[in-house]
Amino acid sequence: MENHLSTHTTPTPFVAAGSRTSHGFTAPARVNLIGEHTDYTGGLVLPMAIPFYTVASIEPTSELRYTFHSDLFKQVRELSLEDRSEGVGNWSDYPVGVLRELQVLGIEPPPFDLRLTGNVPFGAGLSSSASVEVATAMALLSHAGVALTIEEIAPLCQRAENAYVHSPCGIMDQFVITAAKAGHALLLDTRSLSYEHIPINQGALSETCIVVCNSMVKHSIASGDYGQRRRELEAGQTILREAFPQLRDLGDAAVDQLERCEGAMSAESYKRCRHVITENTRVREAKQAMLAGDATLLGKLMLKAHASERDDFECSCEEVDFLVDTASKLEGCFGARLTGGGFGGCTVNLVARFNADAFVSALKSAYLQRYSINPDTYICEAVDGAVERAKTAQNNEIAL
Repeated sequence: MENHLSTHTTPTPFVAAGSRTSHGFTAPARVNLIGEHTDYTGGLVLPMAIPFYTVASIEPTSELRYTFHSDLFKQVRELSLEDRSEGVGNWSDYPVGVLRELQVLGIEPPPFDLRLTGNVPFGAGLSSSASVEVATAMALLSHAGVALTIEEIAPLCQRAENAYVHSPCGIMDQFVITAAKAGHALLLDTRSLSYEHIPINQGALSETCIVVCNSMVKHSIASGDYGQRRRELEAGQTILREAFPQLRDLGDAAVDQLERCEGAMSAESYKRCRHVITENTRVREAKQAMLAGDATLLGKLMLKAHASERDDFECSCEEVDFLVDTASKLEGCFGARLTGGGFGGCTVNLVARFNADAFVSALKSAYLQRYSINPDTYICEAVDGAVERAKTAQNNEIAL
């Protein structure tokens, strides 16, 4: 089954010269509308960038070293220009990993002091790590006087997280944070990196908004259950490719092919693969729903996606399931699902705009009563990614 997008986007260069603003280099957070755990098996994803930001400010220094600061963490990381040491297990591994990947490409920035700040919630599934990586990459590229394209920046940041932080993430987060467009979701083919900007304000969707609810249950995808799920998924993919040599990855697979291989793989691998294959179909259907402005259909697809994450990928948790179940019964809610890596984090909800405040109040009240947790909620719009902001922001202020 072919899943490549019909649209091929010409690479968009990030021109380093003159892109810096008085507030540094900014990269947003993201929320994924649908298409979860498909981005490391050649599948489709449909995220959007949201208005929470990491800001990277960089200054040259006469000292022969690289220094990394954060306004949010007390640790300061200093490296000699020759340092190629491994990570140290704190926040600095994310920006240092980006530096390492630049060095692999032969890009050696002059000595610098880099400072990071921002307001992206940590451990919420809104991709604070990728936001840090992309903001850092843009700052370091500018400092080095080097221009890279979107299709080069995003994979570089992904490699930093995979190789240096040892987190087995896919390409979705880094790509949408780099390439997003205001007022649109980004439909990305994660194999070819072709993408389309899909408007999220057509028809009845123009009367809706996206509400993100943070369960306040923290997760880390660098280890543990996420890594286990991915190994189970990749084991199943290997069996499918052996049975059907024409398949490049799960992005090409169909449910009937999976069913023919069920006896050759573990029950866990079968369920993980079933989630991904059916999720790719849901993403295609979600694109058509968005183009048609069909909020009802998009909401139903979101609910089906959550059921698949809960039952087949098994990456949800009791608190998140409660939020989705409660939201789906509230007036004005078309659909809800877990977003991000899972095992906690956030839900994303498609809600009638006129009812957004009442929806938020009711959802927070129910969650507080059940778990004695007051969840953070955000009513979000789709904003530009880091490259577009670099081209257009100039001296516009960013409230943090």
